[in-house]
Amino acid sequence: MTEIVLWVSVQELCQCGGFTEQIIVEAVDHGIAHPADGGNIADWMFDTTSAHWLRKAVRLHHDLEIDWIAISMVVDLLRKNEALKRQSLCLEQQLNRFVN
Repeated sequence: MTEIVLWVSVQELCQCGGFTEQIIVEAVDHGIAHPADGGNIADWMFDTTSAHWLRKAVRLHHDLEIDWIAISMVVDLLRKNEALKRQSLCLEQQLNRFVN
């Protein structure tokens, strides 16, 4: 199976997401989003997963006025929660194959 990865540039994030470059830099500095390519800020490219977490982080920052360090911890916990949910679903499906 082929995996398709979509890339988003900093300029696209700023135009479509309503972000500023400063917000993106803050998110990268705190490990919320990870540029996959690019040497300087203008050349950074993000996969859609990073763009997804960046959007959540910015919403937390604006809506709840949480600082970036706390947002980084919250996003880390949310990522772990999603991973555990996926793992749980996978294990449930495996169990159902044995039971049924």
